[in-house]
Amino acid sequence: QVQLVESGGGSVQTGRSLTLSCVASGTTFSETEMAWFRQAPDKEREGVAFAGIRSEVRNVDASVKARFRIFRDDFKNTISLYMTNLEPEDTAMYYCAARPPGGSLYRVSTYPWWGRGTQVTVFT
Repeated sequence: QVQLVESGGGSVQTGRSLTLSCVASGTTFSETEMAWFRQAPDKEREGVAFAGIRSEVRNVDASVKARFRIFRDDFKNTISLYMTNLEPEDTAMYYCAARPPGGSLYRVSTYPWWGRGTQVTVFT
């Protein structure tokens, strides 16, 4: 049974940074594609960043590319999302997701495994 546990969320002021982490268990991590999604109230869940199984396969959505980075550590079964210069528009529940290799980067239905989420709130 795959389990994903997120941590690192919080309430921060505009312009600050946060790092989210997700630890995976129950899967061969090195063979699992990982991603971060977020969902704001009354909005669709959207993909934020993706880490493929090969080290060069990393993607950050264009909307946050200048401010967010994703890291993957196969020894610790962990992915992290480093977020800088946070804006109120970044306020959302952030979810870690995992899947076997393959599929469109941020198609929600291709990810069978999800964490419970960690809340990020950015205030002015």
